[in-house]
Amino acid sequence: MPFSKPEGTGRKEDISLESAAGHVLEECRMVLPGVQALFGFQLIAVFNQGFGERLSHAEQVLHLIAIALTVLSMALVMTPAALHRQAEPREVSERFIWMGSNLVLAGMLPLALAIGLDAYIVSSLIIRNDAVAIIIAAAVVTLFAALWFFLPRREARKHG
Repeated sequence: MPFSKPEGTGRKEDISLESAAGHVLEECRMVLPGVQALFGFQLIAVFNQGFGERLSHAEQVLHLIAIALTVLSMALVMTPAALHRQAEPREVSERFIWMGSNLVLAGMLPLALAIGLDAYIVSSLIIRNDAVAIIIAAAVVTLFAALWFFLPRREARKHG
């Protein structure tokens, strides 16, 4: 059954800076637990006995890069809250909304790349075919890029 267009689609309403700031901070709170969970699993993997035995040195380095990308993502997603608390604790500015939104969005790119690298490592271990593992990892990163970057930009152009 196809989705019908919801009533009111395309209707825009201005919101207050305070409400916009609430949206930015809520988006951070929604993304952060997933990033932290991924980071936890990445760290646990390193301390598993099979990590050094089953992964080549190159795969271990890729996993380290994935961890670094996850840390970068976490830092970017957490920055709007720190920025708000320290720079503008009693007010909200358009600059904060712009900066906070861009920081959350910037955090999504290293997250997608980290997940792609981990998808490559897991696929490589299971399938034992680097070419297929690369295709799977590329598909994962492409999926995230399509949903997180291209779809929102298309919608913004359509309704902008």
